[in-house]
Amino acid sequence: MAESSAPVLIVGLGNPGTIYAQTRHNAGAMVIEELLDRVSPMPAQLSVHKKTNTEVAELTAGRLSGRQTILARTRGFMNVSGGPVKALASYYGIPPENIYVIYDELDLDFGQIKLRLGGGDHGHNGLKSVTKSLGTPNYNRLAVGIGRPPGRQAPADFVLKPFGKQEAAELPIMLADAADELLTSL
Repeated sequence: MAESSAPVLIVGLGNPGTIYAQTRHNAGAMVIEELLDRVSPMPAQLSVHKKTNTEVAELTAGRLSGRQTILARTRGFMNVSGGPVKALASYYGIPPENIYVIYDELDLDFGQIKLRLGGGDHGHNGLKSVTKSLGTPNYNRLAVGIGRPPGRQAPADFVLKPFGKQEAAELPIMLADAADELLTSL
């Protein structure tokens, strides 16, 4: 997927603030936390990158993978994620094929993970924003399955709700699986 020697940018999409922290829409940001916990020799922390309105951790090769890695989380709302992702890519000189965007996916059952290069946005406003800002759909997407809303609940309401009790119990496994899938591809 990514060019083997160049650095990679891994961005977890989500909404800012504690009110959204444990919602389905923040699954991408949660995977970033899982990746930060895996950094060796000790966990990494994000710090504010004011030029791009993001939080980043710059990792040298070997701390998470065999290459330089920038882990990031946007500080703005999901629907305007593209500007910060584009700003990060420009700042670090990272081409689209070395960008990995992690996001919540309604069209996958809870716990399913799917990594792909390019493709459509499946109605996801965060991906729409990233594609528009980058000017190409040819970046990597790691979809974290959250399932469809029950009954007639509107998808917009469903993604902004916390995970259910059973889902919350299985969430650590899903986040670990997503991190494993991503690291295997680097």
